[in-house]
Amino acid sequence: MALNLKNLRNIGIMAHIDAGKTTTTERILFYTGKTHRIGEVDDGEATMDWMEQEQERGITIQSAATTAYWRGTQINLIDTPGHVDFTAEVERSLRVLDGAVAILDAVRGVEPQTETVWHQAERYRVPCIAYINKMDRAGADFFPVLEDIRHKLGANPVPVQIPIGRENGFEGVIDLVTMREIRFGGDDGSVLEERPIDREAGGATLAGEWRDRLIDVLSSLSDEITEKFLSGEEIPVALIRATLRSGVLNRTVLPVLAGASRRNRGVQPLLDAIVDYLPAPDEVLPAHAHHTKKNEDVAVVCDPQAAPLGLVFKIQNDREAGSLCYVRMYSGKIMSGSAVFNIGKRKRERANRILRMHSNKSEPLAELAAGDIAVIIGLKLAQTGDTIGSEGVPLLLETMQFPEPVISVSIEPETASEGDRLKETLAVLSREDPTFTMRENAETGQMLISGMGELHLDVLVTRLTKEFGVKAHVGKPQVSYRESIAGTSEERASFSRVIAGKENAAAVTIKAEPEKQGAGNRYTVDPVLRQKNPAIPAEIWLAVERGVHGALASGIVMGYPCIDLKLTLSGIDYAELSGTEIAFETAAALAADNALRAASPILLEPVMRVLVISPSEFVGEVMSLVNQRGGQVQSMDSKPSGDEIKVFAPMSKMFGFMTSLRSVSQGRATFTMEFSHFEKIKEKK
Repeated sequence: MALNLKNLRNIGIMAHIDAGKTTTTERILFYTGKTHRIGEVDDGEATMDWMEQEQERGITIQSAATTAYWRGTQINLIDTPGHVDFTAEVERSLRVLDGAVAILDAVRGVEPQTETVWHQAERYRVPCIAYINKMDRAGADFFPVLEDIRHKLGANPVPVQIPIGRENGFEGVIDLVTMREIRFGGDDGSVLEERPIDREAGGATLAGEWRDRLIDVLSSLSDEITEKFLSGEEIPVALIRATLRSGVLNRTVLPVLAGASRRNRGVQPLLDAIVDYLPAPDEVLPAHAHHTKKNEDVAVVCDPQAAPLGLVFKIQNDREAGSLCYVRMYSGKIMSGSAVFNIGKRKRERANRILRMHSNKSEPLAELAAGDIAVIIGLKLAQTGDTIGSEGVPLLLETMQFPEPVISVSIEPETASEGDRLKETLAVLSREDPTFTMRENAETGQMLISGMGELHLDVLVTRLTKEFGVKAHVGKPQVSYRESIAGTSEERASFSRVIAGKENAAAVTIKAEPEKQGAGNRYTVDPVLRQKNPAIPAEIWLAVERGVHGALASGIVMGYPCIDLKLTLSGIDYAELSGTEIAFETAAALAADNALRAASPILLEPVMRVLVISPSEFVGEVMSLVNQRGGQVQSMDSKPSGDEIKVFAPMSKMFGFMTSLRSVSQGRATFTMEFSHFEKIKEKK
């Protein structure tokens, strides 16, 4: 049966850790009939948290995909992690989704990771709706969270529901679109009772005020609503929903709902909102791609009849099936058993099987069509960010950007025989996770693995030893530094050697310059140089580029990866008889290395953005601890959940911070930490 794009939603659940993403997802699966009992995170029985470590730790580590059906609409749902160490999972999920549900804690409001994932969604222009969860918790208050959204996220929150009661008195919601109460009955909340608003309970006045605000916002988006409002006509529910949907697609409004997922209240109206307000695949902006033959950018329209084009956004290793490649199709279709072309690698592969995933279970599909998300088995060369499609229409989709790893640990096999297994397993893990890197110290032979934080590396090492059974010794965490330059330099290097009776000679000049913070590395060729040397083959230019990138990978002085610098090929001496690729690659590496060393090398350390939440009576002790750790306080804010202290602190001083924080606050203060930027190490006075 052909896929109806209008009845398809690709959505993600995103939020700060412990806001209730997985709990809400479990209810969605139950109410849509996908599961027959509700799995609880606290019991280690959540369907979407299928990894052993997820069940033991009570957190989501890997994004999990599933498909459910509601009101005749297919919902491809991805439950993403909330912990900042696993931000890559959120990044790659948002890259391929058409809409998202942002879940917020009714007590804590907008938390640090909420801001991070919101900005990720903004970057990919993902339309969103918001769901304020935990309305039954002590200290829960719906309306201050709206202001928090407006102030911290810069969004335009528009409640489409308001809660009936709060904390222990939370009973249901008032739907401001239909102006009716919705209450949830039965042990599992599956019995919905819609009824007129109880005028005697006092909710009617408040509902009337917020309904007027809703209409006021929508009238700025729809002339028809304005005319009906001014003439005193009843505004049809269908018109309100259509206008809200239009506002969501344009990201001009953020519909806000309320609920308490753990107590089974508010999830079915959330499902209705997903269908009513979030876009179908053919309603979002076309994907951008680059035509490699024509050398031009093109817009990719979601058309199942066009040439096939999909993005591999996640790789997951399966012991039996091998690599599971999660693919979002943007146009055309891929049939099970058919050949596909990896456009970036210019290699043909075969889609042996196509599977619809439900967490760690699956069902076979005959085809994967435009707008849909599924898993392809058989793509051995594919990596996260690769584009697959047709050789005749070579379009490269925009790739994904991932943050730099900031923490490392050394790892060594227990025995020499375990060495190869260790390297193979680390290669599998790094293929799954783009923020996990490994490198071998050429001098000591020691393997260094790097990740986004202590928890990230702890999870990976546990998988290494438990899941894959590799026996290894793991060192203490250490900071993953970076190298850059403060000055400018231009150096020439030459290479001349007779290899196998043939002369190999080359000379190149490389100029090194610093870039702005966060700009990354850039390699360019002086356009005048290229114009003056039209006879130089393309392979030679590519060999120079390989040499430059090779020099960057080996660091400048300390051997750490290089960031935020620009290298320009400004001079080249080429002779047809002796100019070989190996000569130019070697000369380029030497010239780049010399230029970098002469351009005032500097060592950079990772600086973390830290948010500490502390009861007010311990703020003095917490501030003192932060100062001891080299932290710079950016702001303080008082909230019902405690005083919030925002700090920038060097990663090198933050090891063991949790133990010290518990000590000075009698275990009552908490903190979250995420990478902010790299900064030159301050010289000690």
